[in-house]
Amino acid sequence: MNVARLAARIASGELSARDAVEESLRRIAQADELNAFISVRAEQALEEADALDRAERRGPLHGVPVAVKDVIDVAGERTTAASRILAEHVAERDAACVAALRAAGAVVIGKLNTHEFAFGAMTTSPHFGPARNPWDTSRICGGSSGGSGAAAAARLVPATLGTDTAGSVRIPACYCGVTGLRPSTGRVSNRGVVPVSFTLDTVGPIAPSAEDCAVVLEAIAGHDPGDPLTSPAPVSRYRDELDGGVDGLRIGLVRELLRRADPRIAGVIEGAIEELARLGAEVVDVEVPLLDEAATILQLTMLPEAAEAHLPWLRTRLADYGADVRVRLLAGLLLPATSTVTGRRAQRWFCDRLDGLLATVDLLAAPAMLVPPPRIGEDTVEVGGERVLYRLGLMPTNSPWTLAGLPVASVPCGFAGGIPIGLALAGRRFAEDTVLRAAHAFQQVTDWHERRPPGATHATDDVYNPAISRKGA
Repeated sequence: MNVARLAARIASGELSARDAVEESLRRIAQADELNAFISVRAEQALEEADALDRAERRGPLHGVPVAVKDVIDVAGERTTAASRILAEHVAERDAACVAALRAAGAVVIGKLNTHEFAFGAMTTSPHFGPARNPWDTSRICGGSSGGSGAAAAARLVPATLGTDTAGSVRIPACYCGVTGLRPSTGRVSNRGVVPVSFTLDTVGPIAPSAEDCAVVLEAIAGHDPGDPLTSPAPVSRYRDELDGGVDGLRIGLVRELLRRADPRIAGVIEGAIEELARLGAEVVDVEVPLLDEAATILQLTMLPEAAEAHLPWLRTRLADYGADVRVRLLAGLLLPATSTVTGRRAQRWFCDRLDGLLATVDLLAAPAMLVPPPRIGEDTVEVGGERVLYRLGLMPTNSPWTLAGLPVASVPCGFAGGIPIGLALAGRRFAEDTVLRAAHAFQQVTDWHERRPPGATHATDDVYNPAISRKGA
């Protein structure tokens, strides 16, 4: 059951919001081994669902349970950022994106596990424990929005929110076999979100399908006077524009990233590209300028901004950080003051050259990740026959699109060794509608996004089945 259909059934009276919330709570309790949640607000969520059942329909997410990454404030609840430093921090007000979800009628059911301070790509916090991949619980689910990816894949909630600075929505979406969208930088407000890099961060949806992501994005997107970095660019009616198909779209395949990918992943990506071509897209090989330099340029901005955000705690609570996060923050602190200026100039240089490429294509396509997820406790992966740090292995497929502030989705497109594979589709800035339209077209003729990991509740035996109604039961 997708988000829009579930909301419609609740609005029609076929189901109640309480039914939907109770179902999610049941699933969460049964999936405890995934460690996807840091906190669950069961009592509050049921009270809010009951209030929605007494009210007239409020919006497109009326009564739909959602969960948000635990760097996003929910009034009266802890925002821990999976850290010891914020372990008891209670938010005074909702983040802008949570307020927008509530305005659309959603019920926030809990806070999701993350890499400590969202500053890593594994979701293996030493303070709250690792979130586990639903397809293979010995493996990471990616990060930093790992709990968001795991919860969406296991169908614990219909939709989740993550945050993405350098891949943190796309990586877990890829590894968990769901759809994740990093919107254009400035498309969604970051007010009320624990920052990594205030000029690069963005909030984005993770859910089974592109249609789900479209509904959620439409609810949270838009200019926020409280966040000066949000854009006044108009928000599209993303769901209404999904059915345009890809006929006539020109898609640039980043062949170099395909060459670097694990051969099993490359083969699956080739098949996905062929499917888009069969649907009418024109596919051409392209070269991304400064592909390998993009990660370095990104770090010149991200590391100093992260260090600045953490400066008071680095001075007073250095020992309370996990080792990996502490090292990266100190690296940002030790970079010379000129690095940020150099990074900004290099970013403009990169964007100008990438804009030239984007003038010739509507979308860019590439593997979302080059390698399968490592096992929990491993920190290296094999790329092109060489063992490298996992963090370095993910940079080529994520940093370029982040650096340019582009909208980019990870779309499930197959499996390798039982682990999902994601196709990355990147569009021009604020062209989320084109990205979602292409993803939706692909999902209309494939069922990879509908596959469930072992143990996940299936639509034949739960309240989300259109043939079943538990209202009043």
